[in-house]
Amino acid sequence: MEHLAAHLWPILDQIQGYIYPNEVELYWRVLIVIYPYITGLVAGAFILASLVKVFNVKELQPTYRLSMLTALAFLIVAPMPLLFHLGHPERAFEIFLTPNRSSAMAMFGYVYIWYLMAVLLLEIWFDYRKDLILWSQQGKGLKKWIQKLITLFSKDISEKALKFDKAAVKVITIIGIPSAFLLHGYVGFIFGSIKANPWWSSVLMPIVFLFSAMVSGMALVLLLYQILMLSRRKEISMPTLDKLADYLFYTMIVAFSLEALDFIHRIYESEESIKIVSQLISGKLFVSLVVIQLLLGMLIPLFTFASIKLFRFPAELRKLLYFVAALLVQVGIFTTRWNVVIGGQLFSKSFRGLTTYKMSIGGTEGLLVALMFLILPFIILYFLIKILPPWKESGTP
Repeated sequence: MEHLAAHLWPILDQIQGYIYPNEVELYWRVLIVIYPYITGLVAGAFILASLVKVFNVKELQPTYRLSMLTALAFLIVAPMPLLFHLGHPERAFEIFLTPNRSSAMAMFGYVYIWYLMAVLLLEIWFDYRKDLILWSQQGKGLKKWIQKLITLFSKDISEKALKFDKAAVKVITIIGIPSAFLLHGYVGFIFGSIKANPWWSSVLMPIVFLFSAMVSGMALVLLLYQILMLSRRKEISMPTLDKLADYLFYTMIVAFSLEALDFIHRIYESEESIKIVSQLISGKLFVSLVVIQLLLGMLIPLFTFASIKLFRFPAELRKLLYFVAALLVQVGIFTTRWNVVIGGQLFSKSFRGLTTYKMSIGGTEGLLVALMFLILPFIILYFLIKILPPWKESGTP
């Protein structure tokens, strides 16, 4: 009994007001924060790539393949935080054997497999097929056989075959756009459909999640494009960078407007939970929500992009401002996920008390594992780029 009291005392010391005993510790922790953050990057990167193939935005052509590979790298990692969070991750495959159509979380497996196998992998395969055949003919060693295996030992690069590849890429991309919307929109749907939690229960939640996902994916590709061009000592295309920043800026305006609309709607409704939510925002979430998410992650980048459009700074200064703004956007979007997942569990269902959350360093729900899942997609992306170079000069005309 004394051991239990010693364990609970540091936690109870952080509680404000009245809170139920089963709400002292949070059940959804940092891994559930990382999950929607990573899936958002996937959706945003793919939607950016679709601007090239479907809407023929030629300025973004240099980022097309990079966007696709980025989406694939992060999609591979997307379900891993959920698997680590499960008590028995080895049972995860059972959702495919015993489907439950009434469970939004269970349906994620089907959405994931559809998006990975039928959309992303197929589009990359058709887009790279010709280049892979030519690279495998010129290459040596293990890389040559990996490229041959990816093409399924295909050798047909006739005009008819290439025409079919091009048409297939466009059709798959068109199918992929609503699939990307579904992938991340359903994540917002999971939270928005929980009526018992007023912080989450909102019809705008899926739309807010979707547009913030687009913002995070576009910002990530902008960062990667600049970093990779500099690391390869290649000239950064300013028309590409400016157009990418334009789409990021416009999407951020929509995302900010939706979040503001959701906030105004909550204030107007003024339900019984408004007092505890106000305490939460002005107290425990003030720094993460007001300072980091709103000010650093949204308002400063918006002001930066708007200033660039109004004053047209020199190219070198624009590159720096774009990079800093996109980096702040990433911090802001991650904090947004944190505030939704963690913040939504910090107040009691009694609406009369607040608890706290302290992340541990080790353990399956700790900081080290969280960092591993944030770094792993970049490692996967590194190897994907080695096998499937996204650069124009690496391909064939």
